[in-house]
Amino acid sequence: MLAGTLPPIAAIRAHFPALTRTHAGALVAYFDGPGGTQVPRAVADAMVDYLYHHNANTHWAYPTSAETDNALASARETFAAFFNGRPDEIVFGANMTTLTMHLARALVRDWDPGDEIVVTELDHHANIDPWVEAARDRDLVVHIVRLIPETGQLDWEDLKTRLSRRTRLLAIGAASNAIGTVSDVACAADLARAHGALTFVDGVHFAPHHLPDVRALGCDGFACSPYKFYGPHVGALWLRRDLLAEVDFPRLVPASHDPPERGETGTLNHEGIVGAAAAVAWLASLAGTDGDLRARLGRTYADLHLRGAELLDQLWTGLADTDGVTLFGPALDQPRTPTVAFTVDGLPSEAVARQLADAGVFVSHGDFYAYTAVARLGQQPEGLVRAGCACYTSADDVAQLVAAVRSLVRGEPLHAH
Repeated sequence: MLAGTLPPIAAIRAHFPALTRTHAGALVAYFDGPGGTQVPRAVADAMVDYLYHHNANTHWAYPTSAETDNALASARETFAAFFNGRPDEIVFGANMTTLTMHLARALVRDWDPGDEIVVTELDHHANIDPWVEAARDRDLVVHIVRLIPETGQLDWEDLKTRLSRRTRLLAIGAASNAIGTVSDVACAADLARAHGALTFVDGVHFAPHHLPDVRALGCDGFACSPYKFYGPHVGALWLRRDLLAEVDFPRLVPASHDPPERGETGTLNHEGIVGAAAAVAWLASLAGTDGDLRARLGRTYADLHLRGAELLDQLWTGLADTDGVTLFGPALDQPRTPTVAFTVDGLPSEAVARQLADAGVFVSHGDFYAYTAVARLGQQPEGLVRAGCACYTSADDVAQLVAAVRSLVRGEPLHAH
């Protein structure tokens, strides 16, 4: 395989047993990836192998315990390459929300009343409410940056006015899980740093579509959920080494005080962490065997980005040309992920999702925990319909979705196309 050249879409799809599922007489077209992607065999195989042959708790003097220690250390190395960080900067947990809750409560322990945190209206509430809750505990001030509904982008002038000498942290999403907006995190981090503030990034929707580079972003923390990029349900956090060593995490007295374990609580989901590392390795394998892990990941992501742009153009254009459909989020010429949010006139989002399932099209609906963003778009309480493209999405899948939406708009019975 040539460097930088992905396998054909059929070969990629062959890795995913879920894609053989049929519903309503057709193969299911999965567009629910922004809420959780399907899993390739390599990930499930790695988890089964760990559970069958290496399952143990950590730091004990017998072989399977040592094998578990090695598996976790290897996973940290894998995610260090993924983030462009260091293995001792990688913290694992249940999910991004839990990790952020834990970090927020720990980070503010030595902050002073009146210190400020800045969050945004565009974000998933996993990067809003943990900071709001922590601020309440410490009598801190929270400022929220406006979303521009017409463009689906942050109001950068408003961001500049929210930052001040009292700002301790800016919490910002790299990409909107609701409408696909990709924000300029590096610029935001520069602005925060100029005021002496930290930057914490929700990378959950970003990481499936753009290879993270925490050094280039200039952030201090970056969290994501591997189940959004072909792994199991665990979370991963990169935290700058010196910051990780300083944060006063709540922990049990006998627990390790050393990075990165000082940021973790209790016994971890070992098989999930093994599976998450396998997901990253699987993504790298799509680019062949030349180069180190990060280099191969870079090639995979570059090519997936091109494929995603083609699918996005097909999906956006097909829905935009359909009467009764309203699209939300940035235009195609703006930075965005291949995730499209829309409504159908006269139908709640849940009704649209249920009826599309009759045509073998699986989409998500509601506010996707980006409650404030969806409210600012004027779509509460019914919410939006969301369709996200993944590495296994084909042009046929997109055609199936567009045809089903058009049948729905015309009031025709839905069936597999």
